[in-house]
Amino acid sequence: MGTGPRDNDVVRAIFFDEDDARAVVTRLRADGFEAHVERERLAGEDDDEDHPWAVLSDAPAFMLEVLVDAHDGWLDEDDGAGQAGEQGAPSAPLHLPTAPKRIKRPDLG
Repeated sequence: MGTGPRDNDVVRAIFFDEDDARAVVTRLRADGFEAHVERERLAGEDDDEDHPWAVLSDAPAFMLEVLVDAHDGWLDEDDGAGQAGEQGAPSAPLHLPTAPKRIKRPDLG
């Protein structure tokens, strides 16, 4: 497992309570998985006390999903989906109009 949150094998869970995040890490480590806690910075949050806690682990997503349900957190699955889309083949370009579409008087355009 890599150490960065952007690796494909890392699952992220977010918690607002530090005690919940640390309890999840303790449980995951007891089950033989690597896990650690870090502070998650959300856009628009100025106060350091309002930032949630992120648990990063190599545990299967379904196991972390059970733990986030028990500890009032959520599973952050955005990073993996964004990376998969970036690695795929580019899609065909969109067909865009060259001028505004006339709705009321189509005979003028």
